[in-house]
Amino acid sequence: MHVFVDESKAGPYLLIASVVLPADLGAARSAIRSLHLPKQSRIHMKTETDARRRTILSAFAKAGLRVTIYHAVGYKTNIAAREACIDTLVRPLAFEPTARVTLECDETQDARDRQQLYRLVRELGCTERVQYEHRLASAEPLLAVPDAIGWAYARGGDFRKRAMPLVTKVVNI
Repeated sequence: MHVFVDESKAGPYLLIASVVLPADLGAARSAIRSLHLPKQSRIHMKTETDARRRTILSAFAKAGLRVTIYHAVGYKTNIAAREACIDTLVRPLAFEPTARVTLECDETQDARDRQQLYRLVRELGCTERVQYEHRLASAEPLLAVPDAIGWAYARGGDFRKRAMPLVTKVVNI
């Protein structure tokens, strides 16, 4: 399984993860790329118009793309919240035959993530089964899924209502 991860810091800290099975990767990437406008290297909800945001969410629903949202409550910093969310995300993956976690690059936290993930996969005894990497959203189209759905969920109102059918579950941490 492949897990694509992004965050939302607008309001309470959210870590959003979308699971795509290996057999579905090509079709899912094609569905995302088909939404790119000319000269657009990635989909980023922050810069899209409301009409495009609705179109993107509808296309994700039609493509069967879903996310789990990890909602961190009561942490003093986003760093602590992110660490708790990553821990909660990765622990069940240790029991999967294989898992590849792709997090959106953020140079302010990538090194910290790598240290945590290195420790975690060793502690869980899954170094051969769970791999992880950071990628730019422009290099991995499927990072648009947690970005878009997380943005809509965090935004609230009509956008959250549109996002909810795409949310498998919300995990409060």
